[in-house]
Amino acid sequence: MPIFRRHWFDLGLLGQVAAFGIACNMVVAICMVHWHLGLFANGSGTQKGEGFEYHLLAIAVTLAIMIAGSGALSLDRVLSKSSDTWQS
Repeated sequence: MPIFRRHWFDLGLLGQVAAFGIACNMVVAICMVHWHLGLFANGSGTQKGEGFEYHLLAIAVTLAIMIAGSGALSLDRVLSKSSDTWQS
């Protein structure tokens, strides 16, 4: 992930957009690389790759961010509140 996008996500700026991009990346990773390895990670070291359970976790977290937003202390929230005061 490029540095500028990572900092935006850390600050809560465009968090829902960044979460959507990460979720799309995880879906592609599951479909193209990890699907044939199964669900679970390779804890025993017997298979040649890792499963896709981590990717499902990342998708769940990004869905929560896409639905709920970046949070109360994010720049998105601060900017949306300041735009509300300009409208009234």
